[in-house]
Amino acid sequence: MIESADRTAGTSAREYHHGRTPAAWAGSIIAAVAFILGAVAFVLGPNWTLVWVASVLLILSLVTGGLLRRMGYGQS
Repeated sequence: MIESADRTAGTSAREYHHGRTPAAWAGSIIAAVAFILGAVAFVLGPNWTLVWVASVLLILSLVTGGLLRRMGYGQS
């Protein structure tokens, strides 16, 4: 317990961006578009083609955010 306290005391404070990174913005915007499109698809009928497009966009938002984070555009 004391050893871990010594290790943390010697390190500098980390910067927290609270999601203000390009990876977070890209993932959030694509996910918001996907949820809006999915809601419109259900109101219109439901229109299953648009529901599937929204589902693909939602998965794409996760992939995009993860990929950008690994490229160095996100918080580590």
